[in-house]
Amino acid sequence: MGAGKTTIGRLLARAFDRAFIDSDHEIEARTGVKVPVIFEIEGESGFRAREAHVLAELCRRPGIVLATGGGAVLLVENRAALRASGQVIYLNAQPADLWQRTRHDQNRPLLRGADPQGRLAELFTQRDPVYREVAHLVVETGRQSPRLLAGKIEQQLRELWQTEDGKRREDTAASYPAEGKHRPECDRASDAPGNCVEPICSEPNCASI
Repeated sequence: MGAGKTTIGRLLARAFDRAFIDSDHEIEARTGVKVPVIFEIEGESGFRAREAHVLAELCRRPGIVLATGGGAVLLVENRAALRASGQVIYLNAQPADLWQRTRHDQNRPLLRGADPQGRLAELFTQRDPVYREVAHLVVETGRQSPRLLAGKIEQQLRELWQTEDGKRREDTAASYPAEGKHRPECDRASDAPGNCVEPICSEPNCASI
């Protein structure tokens, strides 16, 4: 909530040449109304049910950068879907910084009340451990610019994918030793028997923030 997911997500999508999707915007496009209206009519539980349905579908799409709503990780099924579909990035911002970014935003239904700043601090305390549980990367945002943060995240993701790719290649090579096992795909003229390895994708299907 106010951590910069949409802005940074768009920058990452551009860097990796992928489609960017914001789950809140997707829900609004499907329902024809803004998120606060859904909260007013159906309550938070109704919105979370819609959100879970949309996230389950989005997490099956390959090659996207996905920004989720701040409370999406509260449901265990959402956490499982996000974690299984790609790398999850937690943009960690302190409550004081979040308040400065959101205090004039009227599209925050959970901050409507007598003490929105106190409510924001409560939400941070509730959600922070869950974010950390599901995230592959935790990024401290501070007061850095979105472009600088996106560049740092891009570098960390490329390093993570390179490490995972190397590990998969080692595991594949160990599964198919040079002698003792024949692999049909090595029958192609361009492949030397014993040296053919499974094709490895160096990047996952989805990065979620």
